[in-house]
Amino acid sequence: MNAALPMTPARWRPAPLLVASALWHAGALLATLLRPHWWPWTLAAVIANQLLLTALGLWPRSRGLGANMTRLPAAAVARGEVAITIDDGPDPEVTPRVLAILAEHRVPVTFFCVGERAAQFSQCVRDCAAAGHAIENHSYGHRNHFALLGGAALRREIARAQQLLGALCGTPPLFFRAPAGLRNPLLDPALQRQGLRLASWTRRGFDTVSIDASRVLARLTRNLSAGDILLLHDGHAARTAAGTPLVLDVLPRLIAAIAERSLRPVTLRQALR
Repeated sequence: MNAALPMTPARWRPAPLLVASALWHAGALLATLLRPHWWPWTLAAVIANQLLLTALGLWPRSRGLGANMTRLPAAAVARGEVAITIDDGPDPEVTPRVLAILAEHRVPVTFFCVGERAAQFSQCVRDCAAAGHAIENHSYGHRNHFALLGGAALRREIARAQQLLGALCGTPPLFFRAPAGLRNPLLDPALQRQGLRLASWTRRGFDTVSIDASRVLARLTRNLSAGDILLLHDGHAARTAAGTPLVLDVLPRLIAAIAERSLRPVTLRQALR
């Protein structure tokens, strides 16, 4: 299940909005040079454009800054597939229990692993890969200020996790998910340089902040349909009132809900085939 697909670093092609933004800036500069007294208006135009780019970076499911996988491809939809993705691990307490649930139900998932945690709990990562789950890149340090990093720092964060996870699993990640889904215009070229695809989600349960498993499940299953990408967490998992990591309560019920709708869980890699 974790077999590698061709990974071809491509020449970066900026999103149309980024091309338009570059032209907008150039036009504002030219207008200022030709008509210096227009500078308040040209400055306002540049600021408005920067605010737009910032807003798109704060919207995890936006495609304005580059390609962003928020649903599975049409062929996977036709096959009735959905993808469960699990972020922020590995966690030495939670991840093995997640693996046990998945093994019991024979369900494959995609783990977006944090490089620092993978280095610390490397056996957890190997166990996930050995069980047939896909291991993907969730940055090396999962920094709160990830979206504020410059191009060189972004490339280091991504490449360091890419190298580590590839060494642990035998195949390099094919997908990247930004910490909290937040990014900036410099992320897309950094990903294309590594041959990675940005993947976000169709819906999330907010299981790192909610302690009500039923509410988390409701968020994930509302209008659940083929092609959905669902987000849970084994790292930073919230705890129920009984002290149980929330993902352990939600996951079996989510798997049952998927089966009730005659859908089939797959990894993101499997969905591309």
